[in-house]
Amino acid sequence: MEALWMWPATGLGLGLSPLASGTFGSLLALPLAWWLLGRSRRLQLGLVAVLLVAAMPLCQLASDTLGGKDDGRIVADEIVAFPVAVLGQAAARQPLAMAGAFVAYRVLDATKPPPVAQVEAVAGGVGMMLDDLVAALYAWLLVAGGLALWRRRAI
Repeated sequence: MEALWMWPATGLGLGLSPLASGTFGSLLALPLAWWLLGRSRRLQLGLVAVLLVAAMPLCQLASDTLGGKDDGRIVADEIVAFPVAVLGQAAARQPLAMAGAFVAYRVLDATKPPPVAQVEAVAGGVGMMLDDLVAALYAWLLVAGGLALWRRRAI
């Protein structure tokens, strides 16, 4: 990995795992998401937006370096998209809720239900980010629903 940008693009090398590189790379998103949930919703939204926008050219540079495709070793898109799955949901700081969000996100990202698969067809770093973002939005809906049921049951 001669290019410096390859380190963040591959999740500090976790994306180089021969098995489940997206899942291993996404592990770096867990402390990021947990930290973000301790901030105001406005700050969460702002930081996530900045990270999503910054990841687009990073993913594009890494893709160009690795042959111009959405190479599985590139996991920056997964890392910055996962926090969207818990955005604004303070209860997701609980380990079980965070783990559930992570599993939901990874399943949705891997199985690519519509329109996740369709947005993946968008070219370049934007497309690389969009499929992960849509998967994270789906996961957010599942997490929000799960947390609402959990709160309701606890009453």
